[in-house]
Amino acid sequence: MEQHDTFSKLIYEEQTHLAERELSSFVAAVTQWFGPQEAKLSAEFWLQESELIDSPPRSEPRDWHAVTIAASARLTHRFY
Repeated sequence: MEQHDTFSKLIYEEQTHLAERELSSFVAAVTQWFGPQEAKLSAEFWLQESELIDSPPRSEPRDWHAVTIAASARLTHRFY
């Protein structure tokens, strides 16, 4: 059981790192194109979308790029 726990922890840490990188890249791009106000809002959208994605337990990989796409769509709807 200890080996399974270690494996799950490693997957969780990797997923956390991937999510942080994805969010950071998204916010940087929004800041560059739309400024810091929209970047702050886009980060909130991203975090909200990350809670909504249909995914298995945290020990399984998530599609963080899908979260970025959903947050981008929400941001786009603000302008139209």
